[in-house]
Amino acid sequence: MIIKTNNLTGVDLNWAVAKCEGIENGTGMWAGYKWIGIPYSTDWAQGGPIIEAWAIDVGTYRGAWRAARHVGSAPTYGYGPTPLIAAMRCYVASKLGDEVEIPEALCNQ
Repeated sequence: MIIKTNNLTGVDLNWAVAKCEGIENGTGMWAGYKWIGIPYSTDWAQGGPIIEAWAIDVGTYRGAWRAARHVGSAPTYGYGPTPLIAAMRCYVASKLGDEVEIPEALCNQ
């Protein structure tokens, strides 16, 4: 299933970040038989180092959280309800683009 990067949430967002980090499918946290991934989008200990390593700027813009990564002349943006979600969406967009193909198995969780 193809999802717009700025619509990724929860497991889908964590999976996309893991993909950007080079982590193979199936590696991460499990709850029963469901892959819940490494909690990049909810745990600063996981997502914070990515923000620092990739120099992602996080702030507010028109009442929402916005993250930006400046590469060359065209910045990449991510938006979200929390600074960490915005930053992880920005990271995914900068590495994978504005849309991401998420495995069907994750979308049905």
